[in-house]
Amino acid sequence: MSKNLFDFGMIGLGVMGRNLLLNMADHGFSVVGFDKDKAKNSALEASATPGTTVKGVSELSQMIQLLQRPRKVMMLVPAGQPVDDVIASLLPLLEKGDVIIDGGNSHYTDTLRRVKYLRDKEIHFMGIGVSGGEQGARTGPSIMPGGDQSAYENVRPMLEAIAAKVGDTPCVAYLGKEGAGHYVKMVHNGIEYAIMQLISESYAILKYAGLSNQQLHEVFKSWNEGKLQSFLVEITADIFLQKDDKTDAHLVDVISDKAGSKGTGKWTSQDSMELPVAVPVIDTAVAMRTVSGYKDERVKASELYSSNATFSGDIDELIQQVHDALYFATILSYAQGLAMLFQASKDLNMDIPLPEVVSVWRGGCIIRSSLLEVFTSAYRQSPELSNILLNQEVASLVKSVEDNTRSLIAFAAKSGTPAAALMASLAYFDAYRSERMPTNLIQAQRDYFGAHTYQRTDIPGTFHTEWGQQ
Repeated sequence: MSKNLFDFGMIGLGVMGRNLLLNMADHGFSVVGFDKDKAKNSALEASATPGTTVKGVSELSQMIQLLQRPRKVMMLVPAGQPVDDVIASLLPLLEKGDVIIDGGNSHYTDTLRRVKYLRDKEIHFMGIGVSGGEQGARTGPSIMPGGDQSAYENVRPMLEAIAAKVGDTPCVAYLGKEGAGHYVKMVHNGIEYAIMQLISESYAILKYAGLSNQQLHEVFKSWNEGKLQSFLVEITADIFLQKDDKTDAHLVDVISDKAGSKGTGKWTSQDSMELPVAVPVIDTAVAMRTVSGYKDERVKASELYSSNATFSGDIDELIQQVHDALYFATILSYAQGLAMLFQASKDLNMDIPLPEVVSVWRGGCIIRSSLLEVFTSAYRQSPELSNILLNQEVASLVKSVEDNTRSLIAFAAKSGTPAAALMASLAYFDAYRSERMPTNLIQAQRDYFGAHTYQRTDIPGTFHTEWGQQ
């Protein structure tokens, strides 16, 4: 009888849910999807590859009845209350040992709560991060599972089959306990925010220097063929060629400069402060999206603080400086995100394996890049590396572009071109490599006005001074 039942169920048949199910079906798994919208059920079945086993239903109880035991059900619904509502609808229909998977962008604290709640009911719960967008879901995403490891073993063959591959290695691995999967995906998205901001600042500097969209395309295309090779650089090159279907302009030039966000970058910043771990490039990327929303104020400010500065330097030299600064800052973005995962793994008791994280990110996901091969090597040498900047090979790469990074940031400051994330990356680097920071003065100030005490460099212990009484 079990041969007539389905291997996997999906709740929510938007583009991501539909494409993941079709991907599973293409790899030999029988799948059933549920959506109240009957048109989405029909679209799922119509999109299936001939010969695969795909069914859409509009009754949740029907889907559950069609699944093999232990049942494996994934939700792809908006984060927050909708996830809890689906869980509440599922519980009367499930049995002990069944597996519920949240494949959306839930905050890890919600995942922690749900793991505990369902564990008490003997239902397995997993939070899984999925990256790669619509196309990745259909052809091979990066998958970041966490939570119940025994439940992971139930779905591992299927996830390994549908994940992106680097060589013969699937871009999926068990990434830790409790809410680890969603935590890793949150940090992935924070790094994504940072790199997108860095690319946009690089674009702004090159546009200020007078490069046309065709020239920008050629520059980014050549960069993607070298050590800046990455998905985000690749699609940026493509964007500059896209013509608007309503005018004769390039589409990028008619898109509003008010950037949207869905909250995961903000979560990364907020949670980094709770640990605490410094992620200033990610923080800055989140802040710049906020500033982009001040459009009316920015227009007025541009009139008050207008600049007549123009570019008159060597364009090829500037392009190389932008390249090197983007490479430098991209490394720093990854370094900050990975340092956050290192600390969270310990402090939140999630046991996140960093070698597996960077390996999973090598293919399928939005932040995939050639740099991840370097990081994979670094973590294989030192799995407990607290910050990749402490790896010798990474240090050599950073130092090779440091001078041009400083020159580029000085140019951006002098020309008035906004480059906050590039600047934040250099500021973090300079602070991180400083044996002694000026924060001794801050400790003195805190003790002066608030008796917060301080420690000394020469004598152990905690001290307070009655300042101003000489």
